[in-house]
Amino acid sequence: MAALFKIIFLLHLFSQIQCEKVPFEERYVDQYLDHFNFDSAKAFGEVTGFTERYLIQDKWWKAGEGPIFFYTGNEGNIEEFWANSGFIMEIAPKFNALVVFAEHRFYGGSAPFSEWGPEWSFKHPYIGLLTIEQAMADYAHLISNIKETMNATKCPVITFGGSYGGMLSAYMRFKYPNLVDGAIAASAPIYLVAGKTDPYAFFKTVTDDIYAANQESVTSARKAFTDMAKLAESGKKGLAAITKIFQLCSPLQPGDLNHLSLYVRNAFTSLAMMDYPYPTDFLAPLPAYPIKAAAEMLVNGSTPLDGLAAATALFYQYSDKEKKCYNISELFIECADPTGCDLGLNSLAWDFQACTEVQIVQSTNFKTDMFPPLNYTYKSRADYCYDKWTVRPRDDWLALNLWGRNINHTSNIVFSNGDLDPWHLGGVLESISDSVVAVVIEGGAHHLDLRASNPQDPPSVIKARQIEVANIEKWITQARRNNSK
Repeated sequence: MAALFKIIFLLHLFSQIQCEKVPFEERYVDQYLDHFNFDSAKAFGEVTGFTERYLIQDKWWKAGEGPIFFYTGNEGNIEEFWANSGFIMEIAPKFNALVVFAEHRFYGGSAPFSEWGPEWSFKHPYIGLLTIEQAMADYAHLISNIKETMNATKCPVITFGGSYGGMLSAYMRFKYPNLVDGAIAASAPIYLVAGKTDPYAFFKTVTDDIYAANQESVTSARKAFTDMAKLAESGKKGLAAITKIFQLCSPLQPGDLNHLSLYVRNAFTSLAMMDYPYPTDFLAPLPAYPIKAAAEMLVNGSTPLDGLAAATALFYQYSDKEKKCYNISELFIECADPTGCDLGLNSLAWDFQACTEVQIVQSTNFKTDMFPPLNYTYKSRADYCYDKWTVRPRDDWLALNLWGRNINHTSNIVFSNGDLDPWHLGGVLESISDSVVAVVIEGGAHHLDLRASNPQDPPSVIKARQIEVANIEKWITQARRNNSK
């Protein structure tokens, strides 16, 4: 362990200068539109496949021998995850690894039917091809393709991923142990999305983070939300006052208060996820420990509502920079995921996934959390999804198909979670066995351990990376021993 600590420590300088700027080669692989329907041509005409994009770097690879480090891309453009997963680049030289980042179907440059138009993939019946199972089959096919075309048939494969990508990393080990020898699943809320956790846990953690930064901040936030509701009820003058305080581009209308509240809640959710000990620009340009900065704004505003507006503005960028105002309908899109669905076409893709397999049914109650009550139920989710997509979720499918809490039959997975991360209560927090290991990172936000090392990292994340490296080393040794038989 001491040797591993030294290796990771000495890589700090390398990671700071190089890791997030490591170049990659962009490649494409042909994929089936539908891996599971041999008669799909009748549904989709002559189009039977699409090209999936992936990023690859072989500068550290010992060809034909070194392992394949395979990042299971999640809900966004794959370059974003490459730029924010420097830990993989740090340890690749130690293992002589080939690094591959695969983009998820329907996201970024991997949207089927995009040649017909940017939104064509999101029409029926094409959108039905967006499932976890299809995405994992894409990854399995890509791994097999790389092994065959790059003379890597005996090279061990370790998957990596954070958040939804962390779920996919673990799921690949569940479903394709013949291809995947081990998995690092960072901030992977596999219990939550299977409907197996407290429906108030997520926003309670956001509130606990704010409270820990400043105990007066939660009281101030609740007062601000109460004041905002009273102003809205008072009529045009009250709505005009809210418009001015939040610097909105358009006058707030009577029916807009709920959207504004969700817009504000989304800002705090994102700040909690990105509560890193150094400045970052993953979701937005943010200072170190943005939750602490937001808590101070809540407490130090001239009024509680002014403080709430200032803390909200910490996350969002002006949509109209000349007028210095915020267009809340552009900056936040309501969807089937109450924690947020991103923007643009990515928001459509994730909204559909949150309407089918991925169930994120989390509510606020103004008691265990600081946000106005919103009782988001399985029924309200189902009604929304039918109105938007003409589909109804299958609430028990993910637990049935991808195991729910019954994960004791798998092996070779490290589940890591930061205790500052709003998702952590929905993840694996206790080790299942000697080979399914849980690591809780004290003072860690959303998949902090996958980011490049930084001098400001807490000791807990350095320790977590040590555990991950030790397990990767063990899995590779096991795989080579099995391959030699």
